[in-house]
Amino acid sequence: MTSIAVLPGDGIGPEVTDAALDVLDKLDLPLEVRFGDIGWKFWQEEGDPVPERTWKLLEETDTCLLGAITSKPAREADAELSPALRGTGHTFVSPVVQLRQRLGLYANVRPVTDLAEGRFDFTVIRENTEGLYAGLDFHGLDESLWAVVGDHPNASVSGRRNTSATLRLQTRHGIDRILRFGFEHARAQGRRRLTLVDKPNVLRQSGNFLRERLESHAEEYPEIETEILNVDAVALWMVRRPERFQVLVAENMFGDILSDLGAGVMGGLGLAGSGNIGDRGSYFEPVHGSAPGMAGDSRANPTGTVLALAQLLRHVDMPVAAGDMADAVTRAVRSRRAVTYDLGGTATTEQAGAELVEQLRPFRWTKRKHGADPENELLERLGALDTAAVSDALDSMGVRGVLPGIAARVTGTRAAGLAYTVTYREVDADDTEYRDAANYLDEVPAGSVVVLDNQGSTSCTNWGSLLTTVAQRRGVHGTVVHGSARDVAEINELGYPLFSSGVTMVSGKNRVELAATGADVDIAGTTVRHGDVIVADDNGALRIPAEHLVETVERAERVERTESEIARGVTSGLRLDEARERYGYSRPWDERLKEQS
Repeated sequence: MTSIAVLPGDGIGPEVTDAALDVLDKLDLPLEVRFGDIGWKFWQEEGDPVPERTWKLLEETDTCLLGAITSKPAREADAELSPALRGTGHTFVSPVVQLRQRLGLYANVRPVTDLAEGRFDFTVIRENTEGLYAGLDFHGLDESLWAVVGDHPNASVSGRRNTSATLRLQTRHGIDRILRFGFEHARAQGRRRLTLVDKPNVLRQSGNFLRERLESHAEEYPEIETEILNVDAVALWMVRRPERFQVLVAENMFGDILSDLGAGVMGGLGLAGSGNIGDRGSYFEPVHGSAPGMAGDSRANPTGTVLALAQLLRHVDMPVAAGDMADAVTRAVRSRRAVTYDLGGTATTEQAGAELVEQLRPFRWTKRKHGADPENELLERLGALDTAAVSDALDSMGVRGVLPGIAARVTGTRAAGLAYTVTYREVDADDTEYRDAANYLDEVPAGSVVVLDNQGSTSCTNWGSLLTTVAQRRGVHGTVVHGSARDVAEINELGYPLFSSGVTMVSGKNRVELAATGADVDIAGTTVRHGDVIVADDNGALRIPAEHLVETVERAERVERTESEIARGVTSGLRLDEARERYGYSRPWDERLKEQS
């Protein structure tokens, strides 16, 4: 069983950690959670913000979730140390620095994702151990350093005692390690571009060394395009064109600045999580600070901590649960039903956390304990059922499931999977520029059913043969279009499950643009939510609310068994009314009726 050390820390750390763990609890994963001590209190009372017992805990666990911790300058730290410990040789060292150095965590991984609209999704990977933050920072220079800088006109005027110098340390070992990590991350995430961020036109020698090492490693990853860009240009483009980037790799200081800029592009520090990873150890944390002035007032945003926890789950090879958690965050941010003050809302930390729990796909966890992968088992059972039986099951529960007006365009095919919802909006009728309104397909998980909402329009379409080819290659199970499709003959040849409310040849490339992914889709009064289950065949298409999937499958199976029993009874000589009564036709999902008969 995977074990996690949880270090809530201080300030708002315990509050956001509690909210994140509530989300984790609902996933019912095979995890052992063990709590430990870290933070300002332990510096004040014990002279070390990371007590030795915490290091023992980290040795005994597989990874770590860190809440938030307070760090202060040396003078303030000494002043707040317990009187009994002052003057006894204790020196405050940031807990974050201690963790990274002692655990050998050389890679800081900061995802930068547009949670509100889905326009960009990239990662900043920062080298943690050297660069300008290596600690080679001097004031009042010795002879060896003065020999290096003393000829600078400002230094010669100021003299050795009034000159400072910081060295940017870059070693082949450190560079190779972070570049290899960056390339492997890009490959694992299916990214095709790696951008090395530096300032080679100014830092010429060290910049050229970086370039040589990049070119050497790039030969091992021929499918990944590489480039070297100036850090100032990257900062500008992160604001103006963030969708340009995929994986950014940078030395310590440049990466520090760009990763916080990335959080700003996302919408604020409260939305960002991060991971610190080495060859053996790791810890994950929100990027915001401890905000001690806010502690206890329950206004902190738990989103960054939840996203850090999602990173942690992916790191320990639980990608499905990680995806569930990240998807819940996206839906919560977009719904805006319970967001905290930093996002313009009024929700408390507890309320925002409860909304994240609510946004989890319920069937992902409610039946998890019954099997290793209950979702796949349920979808396989659903795929074997006739939609008529599924419709009967939904009717018996009072659930509106039929998607009115949606018909099969490729007969003899079936689709069953989780709904990936996509909505469009009209654009200026005089605009002839084509829009890349289908790039969302790069993010659709295998096994999904894409549900497109074009408001039932027959004047243009957002689905044709090109998208079908891409969807098939990605393992998408089918597409439902609230509106028209085109290229039906070609799609028939591909045998792809396509369902729509109409057919046209007119493209929507310059008529509509992508509005959002993950938003609710209304089809003639039936609402499809992102993460609901779609099942479709020649009869039409149905939506099954995620929370009703288990009962729907069980009732539909009983409907089919009952109808088979009635047919066999009639074949054996029973009258139809007798067979219906005997086998419980009126309530086929109620086994007690059959027992009474």
